[in-house]
Amino acid sequence: QVQLVESGGDLVQAGGSLRLSCAASGSIFSINAMGWYRQVPGKQRELVADITRGGNTNYADSVKGRFTISRDNAKNTVYLQMNSLKSEDTAVYYCYADLYSGLRFWGQGTQVTVSS
Repeated sequence: QVQLVESGGDLVQAGGSLRLSCAASGSIFSINAMGWYRQVPGKQRELVADITRGGNTNYADSVKGRFTISRDNAKNTVYLQMNSLKSEDTAVYYCYADLYSGLRFWGQGTQVTVSS
């Protein structure tokens, strides 16, 4: 079992920045990849970015050049630095962790609202 606790969601003006954090606890040594999805009401959850234990990253085209995912394995925490925020980035952001076994665990979500 892995527990994920997100923080950092807030209301910010367009062009601003936020940093989301996701702290993992439990079977942390079983975690391979971690990442972030986001969801807007009425739409499917979409992948924002992910990062493997070794540091390989992947980004959605819509956030490339603006968002940066990073990971501190010593603190069992993954971060999402979001710059140049746009109104279309408004969503609930969910952290996830993929275990080597193939199981996936989710955080509870954190709201990001970008005002134009």
